[in-house]
Amino acid sequence: MLYKGVFGTIRTLIGLALLGSVIWQVADRLGADLFRPTEYFAYFSITSAMLAGLVVLTSGVMLLRGKSESERQNIARLVAVVSMIIVGTVYHLLLGDSAIDPRDVGYDWPRIPNAIIHTYAPVLVALDYLFSVKGAKPRLLKAAWVVVYPLVWLGLSIIRGLSDGWWPYWFINPGSEGGVVAMLTYIFAIAASFIALGFVVLGIRLSAAKMIGADNK
Repeated sequence: MLYKGVFGTIRTLIGLALLGSVIWQVADRLGADLFRPTEYFAYFSITSAMLAGLVVLTSGVMLLRGKSESERQNIARLVAVVSMIIVGTVYHLLLGDSAIDPRDVGYDWPRIPNAIIHTYAPVLVALDYLFSVKGAKPRLLKAAWVVVYPLVWLGLSIIRGLSDGWWPYWFINPGSEGGVVAMLTYIFAIAASFIALGFVVLGIRLSAAKMIGADNK
């Protein structure tokens, strides 16, 4: 019961923080008359924050109610974890110094929600997943499911970009430097990174659970 209470509380707080950060950003941009919903909700970081927020919040509430996580829910949490790790990594390595949209010149994003989405949440959801070794233990091959969500997002983003010329990130724009070859290279790298990271994260969790003899309760 202590285990479920601790991790249930942690996940609930992380979920509320992520969803609250999205709401905060939307409210701030509405106040500045700069909210463009069709663009804002197209960013992978935002869709991932919403996905992760809902998944960990749901899991946290279930634990607080004394219920156990199913294998399907555990895989959903793995998808959220890997997505948030990618969000944090790509943001700090590639996007932190990206040029500001000319329409946003003079506007500063709220720092706290930005830090939660891109820095703190990726670390916290990963630690939560790796240390919560009790509960469902999916087979390692199930980690391949993590690539479905980013591929769907990439497909929709490319279709949208080709139709109206707007791209959420420069590296998936075939019209940027490097052209289609560069775009396909980035897509392959993203897919490979998701799959590899999914196997690594789930593998570590399964190994840790085996070493300490964690049960499924």
